[in-house]
This record gives sequence, structure tokens and C-alpha cells, in this order.
Amino acid sequence: MTNTSISTEPFSEEIARAELYGLLARLWFAPPDEALFKQFSVAVTQAPEAGGYLEAPWQALVAGMRETTVESASQEFAALFQSVGKPEVFPYGSYFLAGFMNEKPLAQLRTDLAALGLTRDDAQFETEDHIAYVFEVMRYLIAGDDAGVSNLEQQRRFFRNHVQTWVEQLCDAVDEQPAAQLWRAVAGMTRAFVVVEAQAFDLLEA
Repeated sequence: MTNTSISTEPFSEEIARAELYGLLARLWFAPPDEALFKQFSVAVTQAPEAGGYLEAPWQALVAGMRETTVESASQEFAALFQSVGKPEVFPYGSYFLAGFMNEKPLAQLRTDLAALGLTRDDAQFETEDHIAYVFEVMRYLIAGDDAGVSNLEQQRRFFRNHVQTWVEQLCDAVDEQPAAQLWRAVAGMTRAFVVVEAQAFDLLEA
């Protein structure tokens, strides 16, 4: 994604949301590397909110990261999302919304991204409806420094149209895979976060 300058304002709840979108995007895009494993081993020991809805899935994700190695994570990622033939799980919106890749939901997403002034990096292999890309857009809409684009209304609209419509189905698909271990925890955290975000936007619209 291009045209994405991120704000460096002091830490806030909004920045925490943006960082969680960014973390989940990273975990859905590729297996974690040694640096990310080290962050989980020393830094992320607390749940986002004690007793909150995200506490249990966050702890499961932390535990999953601490119990996994770079090699085993790479093997699991390949087993789930990469295949010479048909992958076990397609992390693309078009697949869940239309049943096939590169269908109308992707075209609509591209139209909406263009309206936001966002374009796909030509060096990226994945299409814009990959979950990692969609989450990166949400991160930018929260923490970007262009108030005309990065604002609550744009977040709400994009979330309703391009996240809430299919991401929970993706998480369910991962849960159904016997090979899923770490990504079962990633899916659990993702599902819970999407629920929390949906509830927040419900309140905004009430």
C-alpha cells in the first residue's frame, strides 16, 4: 500500500487499536521471524485490558507464540496458506464473499481504496483483499496523519464493507484445519478483535 504516512502522536487507545491491526496483519501475511518471537517472549505479557473480552484470546496468542519456533511456524503457515495446488485456507475477501478469487468484492475494494487515495504496491504479490492488506488499511485509517482520510467515519465504513463481511468466516476456516496450532490462536485473537470493533461501531451508529 502506498500513500500511508503514520502519525507518531503519544500513545492512546486509538494507537493501540492501530498497533493491534498492524500485528495481526503481520501474522496473517507471513510466519513470524525470530525478532517477532523475541518481542512476544519479553514484552507482551499483559492482556490489552484485564478482564476484558480480548484477555483470553490475547493470552492464547502469547502462549502460542512462546510455544512455537520459527521453523514450526513456517511449516504451519505453508501447510495452511501455501500450496502448489489449492491451499487449505484462502485469506482473501473475494473467496469468502463470492466463492472465487479476483471477483466483484475485489473490484469494489479497489474502487473504495482509490477513493481513499490508496494504491497497491506493485511489488506486492498479494491482492488487496488479502486479510493482511485489509488490516493494514484499517491501521492507516486509525493512525494516518491525513485527517480527511484517517478518521472514524472512514474506519466505520471500511470496516463494515471490507472486514466485518468475511473475516470471521476466515477464522472459522482456520479453526477447521487440523494443522492449525499457532494460527488457531491468531484466528481466535482476530475473531475477538473484530467482534470488539463491530460493537464499538454499533455504539457509534446508535
